[in-house]
Amino acid sequence: MSKPGSTKGRDHTGTRRFISGVVEGFYGRPWTMDQRTELFKREQKWGLNTYLYAPKDDYKHRMYWRDLYSAEEAEQLIALISAAKQHDVEFIYAISPGLDITFSNPKEVAALKRKLDQVRQFGCRSFSLLFDDIETEMCPADKQAFSSFAHAQVATTNEVYQHLGDPETFLFCPTDYCAAFCTPNVSQSSYLHTVGENLLPGIDILWTGPKVVSHKISVESIEEVSSVLKRAPVIWDNIHANDYDPQRIFLGPFKDRPTELIPKLGGVLTNPNCEFYPNFVAIHTLATWCKATAGGAQRDVDMGDEEQDPGYSPQKALTLALTDWLQEFLSTDQPGGRLKKESSEEEPMQTDGGEGSYVPGPGENPVYTAEPLTLDDLKLLSDLFHLPYEHGPTARTMLQELDWLKNHSWAVAAETDKTAEWRSRAQQFDGMCEAVVQMFNRLSNAPNRSILYDLYNYICDIKSGVGLARAYVKSLGGQSGPSAQPMNDDPEPWGFRGGLSGEFQRMLPCHGNRDLFRHPPMTAVYSTRPYCTEDKLEVQRISREMQSAGMQPPLICDGLSAGEIPPSPQCALVLEDEIGLCGYALALTDAKPAAAKIQRAVSESVLKDFPSLVTIQVLPRVTDPSPAKRMIGRLLSSIRSSGSRGVFCELRQNDQRMLDFYTKLGSFKPIQTAGLPQDIIAMGTSL
Repeated sequence: MSKPGSTKGRDHTGTRRFISGVVEGFYGRPWTMDQRTELFKREQKWGLNTYLYAPKDDYKHRMYWRDLYSAEEAEQLIALISAAKQHDVEFIYAISPGLDITFSNPKEVAALKRKLDQVRQFGCRSFSLLFDDIETEMCPADKQAFSSFAHAQVATTNEVYQHLGDPETFLFCPTDYCAAFCTPNVSQSSYLHTVGENLLPGIDILWTGPKVVSHKISVESIEEVSSVLKRAPVIWDNIHANDYDPQRIFLGPFKDRPTELIPKLGGVLTNPNCEFYPNFVAIHTLATWCKATAGGAQRDVDMGDEEQDPGYSPQKALTLALTDWLQEFLSTDQPGGRLKKESSEEEPMQTDGGEGSYVPGPGENPVYTAEPLTLDDLKLLSDLFHLPYEHGPTARTMLQELDWLKNHSWAVAAETDKTAEWRSRAQQFDGMCEAVVQMFNRLSNAPNRSILYDLYNYICDIKSGVGLARAYVKSLGGQSGPSAQPMNDDPEPWGFRGGLSGEFQRMLPCHGNRDLFRHPPMTAVYSTRPYCTEDKLEVQRISREMQSAGMQPPLICDGLSAGEIPPSPQCALVLEDEIGLCGYALALTDAKPAAAKIQRAVSESVLKDFPSLVTIQVLPRVTDPSPAKRMIGRLLSSIRSSGSRGVFCELRQNDQRMLDFYTKLGSFKPIQTAGLPQDIIAMGTSL
């Protein structure tokens, strides 16, 4: 991207330098100067080379970008830039004027130059202009001066870049910084084409991938955007960013970015968690990824079955990071660590009458001794707080086990062959919950308090959530006692999670639809109401849609579904979701008219035991069986109230979905009736 003959952006060998490191670009409390200095030490140690200063809540970076730094602020920045140089980290100062800049006003551009000139006097040689997260509507003055928003940004950026004398590194963040923001798409985005064609070639462009927080970034997607931008982008990676959700922190590895991307990118900068110390894993694993093709040759990595990248194993990178992080947790000479007891010629200050350390006597409680934190604890921590789009293996297992225990709780009272399995799995689940509690205890006693304080709210929250699930499973198993009663009428405040925000979310349609654990079915809002004549066409449509193509033997209930025979009073319900009618349940207290309609002979013995007829159908988009169960329950209650002693239904053998539904209800059993066509099954239940 550099001009011919330029050494800008090159390392000592003359090859183009791959930008790798950290962007402090999140919303929330910025890191302290001491933390940033600590970051530079880590970057140098791990082989990363860049720090992009862009904290959204630094007033003079974004909101008051025109204001020059005070003498005290200048002194801090000078020290910070100097510290970065001492650790071979390139300090890039970013400014974000897009909230209110008038591009066509020369005074505004002059103010921008003046601000960056001041920072240049601090020793900074690399800069960035950010136009992310701003309104795209230009003011009237800019509309007269520029043909588009992109032209306005590019003109200002090019002018500032040239004013600064072609800086060592200059990054531009577009307003459309991910594929999801492009209209209509990346390849046809007039905004990106304007940027790519007009931005000076020495300026690198930041890009977050398919989305703001991209699950995966493919080689194909980067090749597409590179073609439009006419340069390889520098990835601003939000995979570990957590400023959008105060209940989540991400301690999983850098992943789902194939190492084949490295030669196709200008660099990668991770924009990690707001909390400084827990970013050890995010930055450490990024550094491992960046080294995956060091020297142009892929490393020989022993891959697990789940790994597809021959140059990088996320799981191995995570283990390396956690192993190193454990030493920092246990270290007392890191920032925030408890001071070691040092030998001294001076006598320690005595208290309690000059007695030495307390030694418990016979029969007394032993002195509490904290167990040391282990690597397994940190692996569990990473599993519980993994990545935006996935839980770690242990977390997934816990969710699956809780779901199974909940759905098979009937086995506790039934004393079937499932009973022993249920109790065994409940005991295993309890053991997993106990491991979380023990992890919490050991973390709480770790010597390095700074890391603990950054993590404390998160580990306290997960401990409480796991405790509620643990108590619920115990209550399903018949264990009594306060700890096994998580859902009583007057719970403690820790028994209902999420505060006002949680209550708002639970009231909204489709709450839970983006849960990472996709089973049980995602939550949706369904309503059941009585059938009315206006529903006839929709019921017919659902009936036709759920029938297979081709000739089908008629069912006794077909006339009921087609509206040719009206359902009995109080014996017709329909199901609705946000889209519209999605199911129905209809019944006749006397099935004889429906049988006569299709000239089907039904034996008197069958009609004596099962005089009533029911039919139920729901569309495939209704993945939760609960609404259908509620409908059939209400319908059977109404039929029972009419004095009927039993009800039957007919199903086609290829309708496996409804066969499974009736079978899982438990009350409907196959019945034998003479004259039943070969491809039809009858099932009945006594009332």
